[in-house]
Amino acid sequence: MRVFITSVLAAVFGLLLPIIQPAMAADLAAGAQVFSSNCAACHIGGNNAVMAQKTLKVAALEQYLDGYGSEHDINAIVKQVTYGKNAMAAYGSRLSEEEIQNVAAYVQDQSDKGW
Repeated sequence: MRVFITSVLAAVFGLLLPIIQPAMAADLAAGAQVFSSNCAACHIGGNNAVMAQKTLKVAALEQYLDGYGSEHDINAIVKQVTYGKNAMAAYGSRLSEEEIQNVAAYVQDQSDKGW
């Protein structure tokens, strides 16, 4: 009986697998382009031309970016880019969701690499 159930589950999974859409990975190259066009004026090299201590480097993101924390939650970057805060402009009406996801992934990737 156990073998039968396992075989049925494997068959069902095998039939459904091609239908299931895999999550789209962010496009870092596209994120770099969005960053270059929209963010680099203030954040070139992961720095901050307006508020020097609030860089895009890991320690500053952990300290200053709401919700980023030690888990490095990319959603915190997405929120900051989308809605802005303080001196940071909101880009939610200027960039598509995909562009925001891509630039957030790029920022996180560069931050993890130390800019």
